[in-house]
Amino acid sequence: MQRVLLLLTLALTPAMVGAAPYRPRPAKSGDDSATPRVVVDTNHGKFVIELYRDKAPMSVQNFLQYVDDQHYDGTIVHRVIPSFVIQGGGYRPGFVQKNTRDPIKNEAANGLSNERGTIAVARMVDPDSGTAQFYINLAHNARLDHGKTNTNQAGYCVFGKVVEGMEVIDRIAQVATGSANGHVNVPTTDVVIRSIRRLTN
Repeated sequence: MQRVLLLLTLALTPAMVGAAPYRPRPAKSGDDSATPRVVVDTNHGKFVIELYRDKAPMSVQNFLQYVDDQHYDGTIVHRVIPSFVIQGGGYRPGFVQKNTRDPIKNEAANGLSNERGTIAVARMVDPDSGTAQFYINLAHNARLDHGKTNTNQAGYCVFGKVVEGMEVIDRIAQVATGSANGHVNVPTTDVVIRSIRRLTN
């Protein structure tokens, strides 16, 4: 159990020196939906994520700001653990770490569970250390929910769910993995996030 949690918490590193302060941006004109959507384009296919702004407002706004800044373009899915999670958003190929803004407050106590297909904020041991990295649950991981973990009762904040293209996530979950740059469960061939963009009606 503890090893599983550490795989998530140690994914982020404290290298936030020089990061710009977090300043939430107002929703774009016409983008005040409680459930905005984004499309994630990877070298394994595309999938759509619906975001729960009403349940996790700061987490959604933080994620959308990174999307609008094109932070995720060209980053990798750097961790794949079958029947658990895939994780990305923090590195370019070769484990070149991307700069991030200041971390945000953990909103895990929002009643949302780490169900299969949900997206959540990856963080370090400090509950309020999440920045740009995220993970997508490959199974129902209720042990990661607020109040459910043995080592960290704060839990991990769910802020959306894959609503189209879960088969793409499942393909990514089947890639071969190994160790690289001090990390484990790393795809041996890069899984690249080409872009993440808002979907508009």
